[in-house]
Amino acid sequence: MSESMTERPQDRVPTGVPGLDIVLHGGFLRRGVYMLQGRPGAGKTILANQVCFHQAAQGGRVLYVTLLAETHDRLLFNLEPLTFFDTSRIPEQITYLSAFSTLEEGGLKGLLEVLRREARAHKATLLVVDGLVTVEESAQTKKDFKKFIHDLQIHAHLIGCTILLLTSASAEMVGPEHTMVDGVLELFDNRLGRRAERELEVKKFRGSGYLRGGHAFQITRDGIVVLPRIEALLQEPSREDSCKTDRVSTGIAQLDRMLKGGLPCASTSVIFGPTGAGKTTLGLHFLNESSRSEPGLLFGFYETPPRIFLKARALGLDLEKKQKQGVFDMLWHAPTERILDGLGNELLAVVRERGVKRLFIDGVDGFQKAAAHPDRISHFLAALTNELRVLGVTTLYTNELQQLFYQEVRLPISGISSLVENILFLRFVELHSRLHRLLSVIKMRDSDYDSSLREFRITSRGIELADTFLGAESILTGEAKAASPSRPKRRSLLKKRSR
Repeated sequence: MSESMTERPQDRVPTGVPGLDIVLHGGFLRRGVYMLQGRPGAGKTILANQVCFHQAAQGGRVLYVTLLAETHDRLLFNLEPLTFFDTSRIPEQITYLSAFSTLEEGGLKGLLEVLRREARAHKATLLVVDGLVTVEESAQTKKDFKKFIHDLQIHAHLIGCTILLLTSASAEMVGPEHTMVDGVLELFDNRLGRRAERELEVKKFRGSGYLRGGHAFQITRDGIVVLPRIEALLQEPSREDSCKTDRVSTGIAQLDRMLKGGLPCASTSVIFGPTGAGKTTLGLHFLNESSRSEPGLLFGFYETPPRIFLKARALGLDLEKKQKQGVFDMLWHAPTERILDGLGNELLAVVRERGVKRLFIDGVDGFQKAAAHPDRISHFLAALTNELRVLGVTTLYTNELQQLFYQEVRLPISGISSLVENILFLRFVELHSRLHRLLSVIKMRDSDYDSSLREFRITSRGIELADTFLGAESILTGEAKAASPSRPKRRSLLKKRSR
């Protein structure tokens, strides 16, 4: 269904809940009847009240009706620590009304009459009924309950009021109310091993598109924050890919020559290698080229900012100066219980806000560890990298290989090599009882490059790269042996070191 044909901004009721309006393509539809459902503790009451206070802040008027729920004093006491709670809105703009006694005495008909009368009297633009399951239990037949929902819909259209119905029922058992309402939002609290993650899913939404599937959310001091699933949010990049042909320096002159001028602008590269091979060091060289025209960002999971600055100083790189100049910054997240889409949404927000053009993601497996469902990581990375490309960001990932020495290379994240244009490979080789670091370019899409194996050292002046590595042969088999003495000689760090 075309949005231009069915959706206009003035027909929307924004929720004010960060991320939720994105999922709903702008908010609820005015005069609609929507159900918020989930088990006790899922977050329904917080979500509904957050919408209420946002409506009041926008000049709307709210009637919040409770049925066999917590007392209003207790409800307001629990809401008070949340930043959206504003007592000045009560009772002029937000009115709380208990109608359980009305339901007991007058049944569904009596309750409906009270809702109509009070909504008109308060000129409500939003009506919340908290405890729909109590209404269902009070209905003599399913038909009576459906008629109650139907009458609410008529009421919503007559006075231009949007209605939210809160219930602890589950969508697993589809009741008559699910067929009657305009939309159903369900809140879950998923247990994943020893960890738990909250999730919201739009089960139904008449008259509008929406982002399908589950979306993680958090309950914070500011209320609920919904984190739209990256691969749903960015099914297509936000703009057209400009496909520039410019080159971006890696910060290492010898490596730029291997790459025939540097990394292609707005491309994505990955550095594979075992621990200690120099992956982060190479990334810091890349960031040291940050400037006003190419602001840089380090998005890391393992080494804290003080340790990164210490490492940079040891390499002769002054990233602290770059940060003071406002051309470089860092975002660090300990790889503990993070939410994958929270990381992705934060990264993209900072990239857009600061106009980042050089991005170094140190430890792409940090995303994998944050994924509640690891099988979606390749889809997540595909959506993320596609969006970074169209934003003109040249991105460098590191991905650690588990083995120090190996004949067969197994990539930690399946399919990552197909998502990137360029692959740099770092490895160790043992020769004459010494360890040597080697660098090679494995892949550059649509570009020529030098495929030589290069030895490199990490010094107080940063990375020093040799012309080639002539000390050994059969390196990639994992069983290096000394090269034949008849082989032509070129400059090598191995030769330089033996003098």
